[in-house]
Amino acid sequence: MTSKFKDKLGEGGYGSVFKGKLRSGHFVAIKVLGKPKGNGQDFTSEVATIGRIHHVNVVQLIGYCVEGSNRALVYDFMPNSSLDKYIYSKEKSMPLSCKKMYEISLGVARGIEYLHQGCEMQILHFDIKPHNILLDENFNPKISDFGLAKLYSVDDSIVSLTAARGTMGYIAPELFYKNIGGVSYKADVYSFGMLLMEMASRRKNFNSMVERSSQTYFPLWVYDQYNKGNDLEMGDFNEEEKKIIKKMVITALWCIQMKPSDRPSMNKVIEMLGGDVECLKMPIRPFLYPQEMHASDVQENLNSIGSNGELTWTLSAR
Repeated sequence: MTSKFKDKLGEGGYGSVFKGKLRSGHFVAIKVLGKPKGNGQDFTSEVATIGRIHHVNVVQLIGYCVEGSNRALVYDFMPNSSLDKYIYSKEKSMPLSCKKMYEISLGVARGIEYLHQGCEMQILHFDIKPHNILLDENFNPKISDFGLAKLYSVDDSIVSLTAARGTMGYIAPELFYKNIGGVSYKADVYSFGMLLMEMASRRKNFNSMVERSSQTYFPLWVYDQYNKGNDLEMGDFNEEEKKIIKKMVITALWCIQMKPSDRPSMNKVIEMLGGDVECLKMPIRPFLYPQEMHASDVQENLNSIGSNGELTWTLSAR
């Protein structure tokens, strides 16, 4: 299929991806996994999870190969690569209009909503990020990489995990701070919010190289700008594009709320993205750490920890 792995598409912690061609002439992406972890759990998880999914915004698994300890997954080939190439690109040869970026965000939201509510089992992805959003020939987004995904009954509102999983910068805080709320589908909502913020701003949420230190963590800076009634100085956008960006940003701010209970469901997220920006209210200011939460919220959490709690809370002035 791959002509002896001639055309390499990418590489990551999971292994390498190569371009291949089936006998039918259909192009595919072949993900060759590295040394199996946890008795090949990532491989089993991905096959078991994505094998039951059929949605326009989720990548299609065509098949898999197993030979001894060697394992590979065969997917539809996505000619426009992954979303991170367009969010962070400074090259004018790789442009995505504001409207197209918005359409992609809606597609990703619909894909995640399907994983949460459209299958017989609830599928939590746990690794939503730009690198895992692939784009087909028409720039339709496809959620990929289900190596960290977990299947749960649709009746399970809270799920159990033995360790935090995902990519730093996109991992929901409850995976670290157990006492702000249980782990649920809201963890994917948080990751989507961080992704959505980067899509709107065309930059990483954490950037220590910016000129003004107030912009190091972009979500805080953008919240303060909109709260003061200021427009964002992020490029030469017309009025319609400014409204689209504002809608994406406010929706993202709701998604990245510290407490899972304060975040919307993906169904509500789609409604917010599809509605009128004037109808959206600003949420409370996003926090980087639970220590920044309002004193009453912190006290409520302290009461649930007890004297031998795992975390030490610090009250910050507000």
